[in-house]
Amino acid sequence: MSGTADLHPDIAAALDEIPGGVVIDSHHAHWPELGMSIDVPDENERAVGSCATGNVCAYSGSGLSGTRVSWSTCGTYAPGITVRSIANARSAGYAQARSSSGSVLATAIAGSSANVSGSVADVRCVP
Repeated sequence: MSGTADLHPDIAAALDEIPGGVVIDSHHAHWPELGMSIDVPDENERAVGSCATGNVCAYSGSGLSGTRVSWSTCGTYAPGITVRSIANARSAGYAQARSSSGSVLATAIAGSSANVSGSVADVRCVP
């Protein structure tokens, strides 16, 4: 890090406003005495909740909670868990939770998530 010119403007403003901040990198800072951190997402990141950039994820709870299963390759997968929400942390395409008859129960476009109702047989990623 060569100086404040490399900092994201939100990080620079927070460091100016709140004393005691420590720069982690251009998009992250921490205030140890306050137990506070600030994280500015990189515009290239597509993470959705805890679903990492580039992955499709299925969760056992609604709202991206509970047990998570993730795939980094686009395809059709049986998740092996009861699915109540899905996330698509890819930059294109969509992910679908489908029933055993192939009916679409929920769709998550690139960079989004969706809650699912019904019994999910597979999660399909379409590029």
